[in-house]
Amino acid sequence: MSGGTPPLRGALRRCVRSEVRAQILERLHNIGGHLKGVQRMVEEDVYCLDILAQMRAIDRAVDKVNVLLLREHLTQCVPVALSGEDQERRKQVLRELAALFLATLVL
Repeated sequence: MSGGTPPLRGALRRCVRSEVRAQILERLHNIGGHLKGVQRMVEEDVYCLDILAQMRAIDRAVDKVNVLLLREHLTQCVPVALSGEDQERRKQVLRELAALFLATLVL
């Protein structure tokens, strides 16, 4: 990006607390194992509704990771960005939040 405020992603990369990062990583590890189990179910031609039930469980697990990440972003990253003196950066974090929420409405 030339001329303008750099993305917040780099500046706020370390805003997730270590204990929450550990929770997220553990959940992602579990999700990975669950996905491998579903892959085996498909390979073994298990009944479709049984596979779909497992996929829904994976969706719920991913939703929990998303909630953890969003909670951290809203309580850790956003306050840091909004409390800074860079007005353009404050606007940027608000635009990013708006884009995130608008994207979830479209889905």
